[in-house]
Amino acid sequence: MKEDSSIARRKFLKIAGLTATLGTTFGFTHDDRRKKITNSPGSGASFPPVKVSPERVIRTVVGLRPYRPSGFVVKSERLNKKTIIHNYGHGGAGITLSWGTSKLAVDLALQTSQQKFAVLGCGVIGLSTARLLQRKGFQVTIYAKALPPETTSNIAGGFWFPTSVFDKDKVDASFLSQFETACRISHRMFQDYIGDHYGVWWMTEFSLGAPNDFPPARELYPDIIEHHDASTYFGFDYVQQFNTMMIEPAIYLNALLRDFYLAGGKVKVKSFESQKDVTSLDEPVIMNCTGLGAGKLFNDPEITPVRGQLNILMPQPEITYGYSAEVEGKFIYMLPRKDGILLGGTFQKGNWSLEPDAADSEAILKAHAVITKSMGG
Repeated sequence: MKEDSSIARRKFLKIAGLTATLGTTFGFTHDDRRKKITNSPGSGASFPPVKVSPERVIRTVVGLRPYRPSGFVVKSERLNKKTIIHNYGHGGAGITLSWGTSKLAVDLALQTSQQKFAVLGCGVIGLSTARLLQRKGFQVTIYAKALPPETTSNIAGGFWFPTSVFDKDKVDASFLSQFETACRISHRMFQDYIGDHYGVWWMTEFSLGAPNDFPPARELYPDIIEHHDASTYFGFDYVQQFNTMMIEPAIYLNALLRDFYLAGGKVKVKSFESQKDVTSLDEPVIMNCTGLGAGKLFNDPEITPVRGQLNILMPQPEITYGYSAEVEGKFIYMLPRKDGILLGGTFQKGNWSLEPDAADSEAILKAHAVITKSMGG
C-alpha cells in the first residue's frame, strides 16, 4: 500500500532528526561521519603510513608465549585431596582464547560442587577464570606473584586471532573440536566488552601478499574482502581484508581486575615453588592458570617458551588499521593501540631470554620500513 506523502515526509523528518541527535550525542556531525567513512580502510582511499624509525621507538618489550605443540590443557586431576583444574598452554593466543578455555575450565569446576576456589595466576587466563567463577556466585581468591601491569599478558599484542596455538600434526579431532568451541565462546564474549572502559574495539586488518586460513571458521571474521590494487593497498598485488577485535591489554586487564575486586574477590601476592605449596592452600579446588610456569610446577615437559619481541612506536591516532605480511622471509605485523604502534614480530621457540635484543629490533624496524616505503611514506 502506498503511504500518504505527508505522512511519509513526517516520518522522514523524524528519522532525520533522530540521526542528527545521535550524531550530536556521539560527538560527530554529519560531515564528520562522512569524512570518517571516506577515509576508512577499504574505501579506496590511501592509508596514512606508520612512521617507522628508531627515533620513534618509545620502548621494546619481550614476552614468552607458553607453547605446547599438542595445544592448550584444560583438564581436572586430584592431587593430595585437592582438585586441580588446569587451564594453560595457549601459545600466542592467550587473550584470544581466554574466555573460551576459562569457560571450559569452570564447567569442570562446577562438577566439584564446591563454593570456594583458588586461582593461580593474575594474567588474562586467571582473571577470566576468576570472573566466570564469581558470576556463578562462588568465593574466589587469586594467588599470583605478579599483577597487572607486570604479567606476561600485559606484553601481548591483544589482537583477536588464534595464532601459534598448536602443531597441526600433533593434535587430533577431539582437540580441534575443543579449540573451535573455545574460539567461538571467546569471540562472542569479547563482543560484550567492546568500548573504551575495557579497551576492546573492532578493527580492520589486512593480510598483505597471502590469504589467511581464518582459524577455526571464516564466519568469525566479518566482511572478508580481497583486493588486487597495489597502488592503493600497501604496494601488494594481493591483499586480504577482514575485521576482528583489538584488545588493549593495559586497559583490559586493569578493568577485569577492578571487576574482580568489585565482585568481592581477594588477591594474595604469592609465588609457588612446588606442588606442596599449591596443595597447602585452604581452598578445596585450585584453578591452575600459571601459563609457562605450569611446566615446572606440574611436571609438563611439553610446554616451552616462544619468545616474542615488540618495538613500540609513539602513538599515531590516525592509524586505525592493522596489517601482517612476510617481508624478505620474515613474518611481521603492526597493531595500532592507544599506548603506541606495535611492531612485531619474532617467534623464537625455546628462547627463555627476556632481554630485548638490538639485532631483533633492527630487523623488525627494517621489515616494517619496507611497508612504509611501499605506501610512499
